Amino acid sequence: MVLVTYDVNTVSVTGQKRLRHVAKLCENYGQRVQNSVFECLVDPNQWVQLKNGLVKLIDEEKDSLRFYLLGANWKRRVEHIGTRPGYDPEGSLIV
Repeated sequence: MVLVTYDVNTVSVTGQKRLRHVAKLCENYGQRVQNSVFECLVDPNQWVQLKNGLVKLIDEEKDSLRFYLLGANWKRRVEHIGTRPGYDPEGSLIV
């Protein structure tokens, strides 16, 4: 499990576009748990793709990314209090 957080400068139109692209890429790999925070359950190959994709999207002079690698025992390291509990990415999926 990787926790991805980002701060994209949205003062300009290009910044707003970068923000949408960053959020969209994160949605492809995980679930949004806060406005700019995603929990991503990824294997090592997916992690490389996600990280490289995000680094390419941002403007390092204006934006920032933070990655928290929670590892295989991530459930013990995550505590949620309040509304909007997320789904269990390792749980059953009903279609």
